Amino acid sequence: MSALIERLEAEERELVLPAFTHADAWALGSRIAETALAAGHRVVIDIRRPGLVLFRAAFEGVTPDQEVWIERKAAVARRMESSSALVAARFAEWGVDARAIGWLGDDYAVTGGSVPVRVRGVGVVAVATASGLSSEEDHDLVVAGLRAHLADGHLA
Repeated sequence: MSALIERLEAEERELVLPAFTHADAWALGSRIAETALAAGHRVVIDIRRPGLVLFRAAFEGVTPDQEVWIERKAAVARRMESSSALVAARFAEWGVDARAIGWLGDDYAVTGGSVPVRVRGVGVVAVATASGLSSEEDHDLVVAGLRAHLADGHLA
């Protein structure tokens, strides 16, 4: 197993919340958005449950293309219940092209940027996604937000 996969799996074990309400989605999304804004990033931040967007922020300079990436990255994290970065790393290590073998269609983007929101004893309840930077930077932006959210007392 690669060091990247080990790091991404450790993040998923670390980033488990005791609960996740709509107010938590607002707090988490706002934190990620403030970080992105302060850094001058042109990104879209999205937190959603199946069928319901809980938080959305789009900064000056983003294009409709980011909407497509948000949807497709989030679809991967929801379906696989792992970050889209971890799914991409696993597929790369296994030598699997999920699209070529017909397993994942055009509705999925196997690239970093979407992270599942896990609640202890429940599982994945939402996904938080960033789009507009590199895949790694999108992923890191969301992870930093989740870590800060936990540090604020949202401990599992």
